[in-house]
Amino acid sequence: MMEKRVPGIDVLRGLCILAVVLHHINLRIRFNQSGVGKLFGAAANRVLFWSGYYGVIVFFVISGFLITTWSLKRWGSLNNISIKQFYSMRFARIVPCLLGLLVVLSILDRAGVPRFTINTQHTSLGHALFAALTFHVNWLESRTGYLPASWDVLWSLSVEEVFYLFFPLLCTLVRKQLLLILLLGAFVVVGPLARTILTHNELWADYGYLSCMDGIALGCLAAIVANRIRLGDKTNLVLRGLMSLGAILCIFIVVFRGTASSLGLYKAGLDVTVLEIGTALMVIALQQRFEKNAAPGHWLTVPLRWFGRNSYEVYLTHMFVVWPMVAAFFRFHQTINAAPLWFPIITALTGVASYMIARFYSEPLNRTLRAKLLPARRSAAL
Repeated sequence: MMEKRVPGIDVLRGLCILAVVLHHINLRIRFNQSGVGKLFGAAANRVLFWSGYYGVIVFFVISGFLITTWSLKRWGSLNNISIKQFYSMRFARIVPCLLGLLVVLSILDRAGVPRFTINTQHTSLGHALFAALTFHVNWLESRTGYLPASWDVLWSLSVEEVFYLFFPLLCTLVRKQLLLILLLGAFVVVGPLARTILTHNELWADYGYLSCMDGIALGCLAAIVANRIRLGDKTNLVLRGLMSLGAILCIFIVVFRGTASSLGLYKAGLDVTVLEIGTALMVIALQQRFEKNAAPGHWLTVPLRWFGRNSYEVYLTHMFVVWPMVAAFFRFHQTINAAPLWFPIITALTGVASYMIARFYSEPLNRTLRAKLLPARRSAAL
């Protein structure tokens, strides 16, 4: 039977999705030009409003960790994974919201709605739909340039789902865990190279499969390690150490970007690797602490956990809120000093919209598909 959600991991997911939403608002309404933004200073503005890509990277690590942890709890070992059940679970969770999104985007494109219409000089609606359904939006954009923002978010889904297409096959074919660990470790080694010397396309360097799969692989490795940890009497001390070290590494990359750059981490593609390692250490600590205490999250973290639980829906649909609200901001001739009021309003509305989508659309379909595709006992446990 599956464990309850880990509150700390939901908090991390919530922080990540907020970073993405704030980044996309800030691209249209520059917070740093407001009076409050000027008081914050350049460094604080970078952390708050230019961390969307880092948020996605952290998502990759958490995704790999959770999928591997759940697989170990269901099947005991990774080489016992039921490929059919694994794919059924991913299909039930991913496809309803994805298909719904593509239907709406196609209608908006055919209607010629500004900001949602694909530039036919770059590509066509048919090509974009094919790329979304076959998980290579990242590759398409690297060749043709950015798609409209509501399409562009699908680049990360392309990376993630291609990894999970091969993950259960790899687990069942590689019978020895040490060999599996070495193969996953190879992704971690190749990641920085793919972000730097293996490509001359700047967009592909950020969006490419090998450029990002190291995060998912590192999350998988973290779950394997966490499954084997036996801490004994020193549990609390070790977990605090892991949590502290992971947080320090993440804060160093996200906050102290000038120092990271001066050390050559960006040039070597290692800024992302350090962030991934920090995230992996944190999720190990959070998972282990929850399994030891099973304590509910603090009430102050409820909003973040709420965003974390609905992060998939927020990620896919937030531009349907951001674009109309940005248009309203300029339509009503709001001054830039009103930005500190509009940012939280827009962010809150993305959360409300995603909750409604999850509550009345994606989750009911998720449960229905699981009931049809998975054995009754397994579906109830999920």
